[in-house]
Amino acid sequence: MVTGHEAAANAPNAGEYVVHHLTQLNTSGHAQTSIIDFSIINLDSVFYSILMGVLGLFFMWRLAKKVTSGVPGRAQAALEILVEMVDSQAKGIIHNKESRHFVAPLALTVFVWIFLMNSMDFLPVDLLPRFWQYVTGDHHAYLRVVPTADLNVTLGMSIGVLLICIWYNIKIKGLGGWIHELFTAPFGNHPLLYLPNFLMQMIEFLSKTVSHGMRLFGNMYAGELLFMLIALMGATYGVSTGMTGPLLWIGHILAGSLWAIFHILIVLLQAFIFMMLALVYIGQAHESH
Repeated sequence: MVTGHEAAANAPNAGEYVVHHLTQLNTSGHAQTSIIDFSIINLDSVFYSILMGVLGLFFMWRLAKKVTSGVPGRAQAALEILVEMVDSQAKGIIHNKESRHFVAPLALTVFVWIFLMNSMDFLPVDLLPRFWQYVTGDHHAYLRVVPTADLNVTLGMSIGVLLICIWYNIKIKGLGGWIHELFTAPFGNHPLLYLPNFLMQMIEFLSKTVSHGMRLFGNMYAGELLFMLIALMGATYGVSTGMTGPLLWIGHILAGSLWAIFHILIVLLQAFIFMMLALVYIGQAHESH
């Protein structure tokens, strides 16, 4: 029989606990060691991002089926407010009506999808990882449940926005017109400026794409990490002596509650910022220098 002291001795320390929770369930079976490795797929990020996307589409479909021209219910009213907000933002940034027929629904989808993925951070830190360990029978099994805390996911979405921007650059300006702009803006149409212009354009595309994905990732990663540190405060209750344990437990409850409330704003704000930047970048693709 394992005693409480033996269990405490075999339990991971704070560093091991955090590292374990920050390791993805991927095809390699261990943490990714290089910044870029296309041979590794983070299975947990793929699963939860697709799950949140499917749930988002399902809820939107169910609400759309129940839409009435009479007095709307609370869910329909919330949906109408959201749709009107996204539509007004799209109108203010993208003046091409034909483009808005695609871009406005895209922005709405991005907002809802990112909000749902971010919301996975509200679940208790150990809930789904412990359940996964129980199902697999492996007490060291890895699982991360917040897709937007994975840089691969956020950069993948920002690269998707980049590809849409390239598409609209070619569609609005023509392939020849866009290539001409790449070599003549922003410094002017002169042969000596062609290379600096092209390099500046490439730097702009790269910096916008990287910062777009990194901003969302950094905020959600930091929020996930803070929830883990708060969870560790409560975990020390069973191994602390005197008044230290109860005080840490109280701190765990208070800090967890306050951060969860504040995190609601972060979850909403980061979804809104990503959507708005996507609209801005696509709007810039419609403009000529």
